[in-house]
Amino acid sequence: MDKNKIVILLGLLGFIVMADNWVVSPILPAISDSLAIRVERAGLLITAYMIPFGLFQIVFGPLADRFGKKQIIMFSILLFTVATGLCAIAGSLTGLAAYRVLTGIFAAAIMPISLALIGDIFPVEQRQMAIGTFMGISFLGQGLSMITGGAIAQFLNWRWVFGVYAVLSLIPMLLLLKNYKYLPDTKNPNSRFVAPYIKLLSNTKNLYTYILVMLEGIFIIGSFSYIGAYISKTYHFDNLTIGAIMTAFGFMSLVGGRLGGKLVPKIGPRPILTIGLISALAADLLLFYAGQNLAVLITSVGLLGLGFIFTHSTLLTRATQFADKARGAAMSLVAFCFMGGGGVGTAIGGKIAIAYGFSNFFLIYGLMLVFTLMVSFLLVRDSKERVGGTDTDGMSLSLNK
Repeated sequence: MDKNKIVILLGLLGFIVMADNWVVSPILPAISDSLAIRVERAGLLITAYMIPFGLFQIVFGPLADRFGKKQIIMFSILLFTVATGLCAIAGSLTGLAAYRVLTGIFAAAIMPISLALIGDIFPVEQRQMAIGTFMGISFLGQGLSMITGGAIAQFLNWRWVFGVYAVLSLIPMLLLLKNYKYLPDTKNPNSRFVAPYIKLLSNTKNLYTYILVMLEGIFIIGSFSYIGAYISKTYHFDNLTIGAIMTAFGFMSLVGGRLGGKLVPKIGPRPILTIGLISALAADLLLFYAGQNLAVLITSVGLLGLGFIFTHSTLLTRATQFADKARGAAMSLVAFCFMGGGGVGTAIGGKIAIAYGFSNFFLIYGLMLVFTLMVSFLLVRDSKERVGGTDTDGMSLSLNK
């Protein structure tokens, strides 16, 4: 099987996982109305998914290294499907949050282990393009989930959203079964649970990458989590319209994933990282200053998607180079930092939005992205690295003395 087709297959897995994850954002107003709670409180559902999603990376990464990446993915997508279906029958915020926790646990393996598989398949000079394609397809699912989830909630009920996504998740699961033998089956029987993480974090270059990933999760994903609620409160649009606007994030993620892969060989990863962070902070500041203008709103959502994919694909590509025999652990630690950061950023953001309003929330997170950009300049410098015997433009992380 062509390795590019494997990327597409893995992308379909990521597509459904990200679609299920982010579909909550545009339907938060519908859920809050149905359960008679404040929309800011309903933001708990995003945190309920993200935090276990991040925490269980720590479990699945070493398991994938030891027992096989494709085996862990198959197990996880099956239970993910069941957990998503349970969300459709929840009768309270507590019950729904509990099922979202289960969904996050079983979804935890899909993205990082798929990325680890890509790291096994592609040489480093081709890796950012493959990762960009994978992330673009995955976040296209996130983007399309906005309009499909919004449409389902608008014309049927928000519960149908989870039922539909449970059924849709059967598609990539069956495709995985059909093409199971073509997926790499790398195992490391000597892999340990804790030792790979200690080794990864003991390297300062690795540690600084994970710090940047966590900051990215807190402030970029934290910003994105409340755009749906912001549109609802500012424009009073229906769920379908909210979803359509938020699709700009997924569309620009797909475009940016391909574009970033083409630009890296020409200008290097450091400028791509910088452009990504600048795009994201520009999105937040535009929302603060002129979010009441519909054109500016759509532009801001698109800029946030571009900023996300440029930043995240660059840091992900870097992390795939940390450990060949513990790549599952390396990528799981990335996902732990990213999704854990997103969960924390969403939780804190909800409190800020309640206290100061959504516009000021975007201002505060925009300013914190300025801080993140400054941190990246302190920790990141361009260098020539040798990877697998080939000179490539790398990204060396070091603390300026």
